[in-house]
Formats: sequence, structure tokens, C-alpha cells
Amino acid sequence: MVKTLHAVTLALIFASPATAAEPEIVPHLQNISVTIKAGFSEGSGVIFKREKHSFVWTAAHVVAGLRKERKAVDAKTGATKTVVEFDDAKVVKVLVEDGRTVGRYELDAEVIKYSSADHGEDLALLRVRAKGQFAEGTKFYKAEKPPQLGMKLYHVGSLLGELGSNSLTDGIVSQRGRLINKTIYDQTNATSFPGSSGGGIYEAATGKYVGMLVRGAGEGFSLYVPVRRMRGWARKVKVDWAMDETVKMPGSEPWKNLPIEDVK
Repeated sequence: MVKTLHAVTLALIFASPATAAEPEIVPHLQNISVTIKAGFSEGSGVIFKREKHSFVWTAAHVVAGLRKERKAVDAKTGATKTVVEFDDAKVVKVLVEDGRTVGRYELDAEVIKYSSADHGEDLALLRVRAKGQFAEGTKFYKAEKPPQLGMKLYHVGSLLGELGSNSLTDGIVSQRGRLINKTIYDQTNATSFPGSSGGGIYEAATGKYVGMLVRGAGEGFSLYVPVRRMRGWARKVKVDWAMDETVKMPGSEPWKNLPIEDVK
């Protein structure tokens, strides 16, 4: 079972600010970060743009409450089958100008690929239904080798949900290849809180996405899904075009030909 991030006081968020960052990188990371609302759950997500579409990578446990099952009769065989469906999530973007929050907008997003936290990879891919709503998207870390221990990282997420949207914390790669229930995670000391789940972990020097934060055990210990694991899963379930702009999309709406849920 996924352990949710331990709740702590709001004051601690602001007691652990990130150190000085490259001025052009931080605004970009905040621009591509969104809050995900899924029923009573709130988490974080990261935008990836592909042509006119905006996709959002987040943790499966953030949107798990939207999952539904229904029985249906297979038109070809006449057998009864279970159909998995998802209600739409809400993607929320808080707008800040000149050091002040000036508004927010909320968009519907469909869950197009899902691998559960309990029996899969704890990954979900969403598509924002409205086209052309985001000017920027993330770029994924593509080096063959995992990031080096000690490499400086940033985390941007919705710490404590929308209340802490676009919060920036920093840390380093603390360890690589943690094996938990036969699943690989990397570790960072970047501060995370409830609501951080699904948020991006980035190489501080370049702003490249190196992983998705999914687990925490208090300040200073967070686990993230490394991008190498995300890429392996994306290839297996045929959504690697949602991580790599050089991979050709198989059609204008390829997600419509894929089952939503992946069982590990």
C-alpha cells in the first residue's frame, strides 16, 4: 500500500525554502506545474505538450477515487465483462503576477492511462480536454545513466493541495534504486507534503524532469518514480509519445485505441 505523506503544520512549508535558483528555470517549472483535484483528493501534476494537446503526468493514487467499474456485454462474444472508467479530474492553474495571486482557472481532464499504486506503477496520464491552454511543457531527462548521487534537484508541487500550489523546494539525489515491493524508486531530501504526490522532480541545472514524487516519510525523505522507470512503462503501454516529442504519435488521438487501466 502507498503510504501517504504525513500531514504537518503549514508553517513548516515556508520554513524550508529552496535556495537561490536560476531565474529562467524556476518560472518555467512553476508554469508547467498544476494542481490535480479528484473528488476529495488533491495532488500535483506536470504538463507535457504535444501538438495542440496538453497532457498531465501525475500519480495514480491521486486520481484513484475517480475510478469506476461497470458490467457490460461483449457485442462479439456475448460474455459479460468488466469495464473500467474514470470520471474527469480537474486541472487547476493558479496565476501569479508581480508577486501576487491574481486568479485561477480550472479545466477538465480525462484519465487516458492508469497503473494503480497497489498493483502497478502508481502512474497516471491525463489529457486536458480544452486544447491550446498551456504555453509551456516539461522536457524529460534523457541521459542513459541515472542522475548522480548528490546532484541538485528542485521539486515543484501543490504542497497541501491548491493552498500551496507552485511551491518550490530543493534537495539532492540522496539514493538511487530503492527496491520496495519489487519496484524501483530514487530518493531525495527535497521537502514534500500531502499534495506533493504527482509533482515533478527536476535537475536544478537544466530544469529537466527526472522523476515523479509519490511517497514521503517526513521532511527530508521522499521517494520518486525515476524517469527511467516511467519511460519503460510508457513504452510498454504505448504512450511513450507522451514523454518524447521525437516519438511519432500513432494517429491524431491514439489514446482512444488503448485500454485505460494497465495491470502489472
